[in-house]
Amino acid sequence: MDKGFFGHPIGLRTLFLTEMWERMSYYGMRALLVLYMTGAMTGFNPGLGWSAIEANAIYGIYVGFVYFMVVPGGWIADNILGHQKAEY
Repeated sequence: MDKGFFGHPIGLRTLFLTEMWERMSYYGMRALLVLYMTGAMTGFNPGLGWSAIEANAIYGIYVGFVYFMVVPGGWIADNILGHQKAEY
């Protein structure tokens, strides 16, 4: 009996599920961040009560940092840490 994962090595199942959960958590948190920031200042979970423009500006800054911080991070890994330290 083949113990593979749809014809792939069994370890790919763990990798796939981890990647799927990470992406769901990241994109889900982005949506919840905007909903929390625009929530009215009443009720059990008051939120921040910001306007949609303010919330979207903060959201854009957050997403920009997530995507653009790989540039200085890569530079640090290449030029300061080096191959051996950055790999482990």
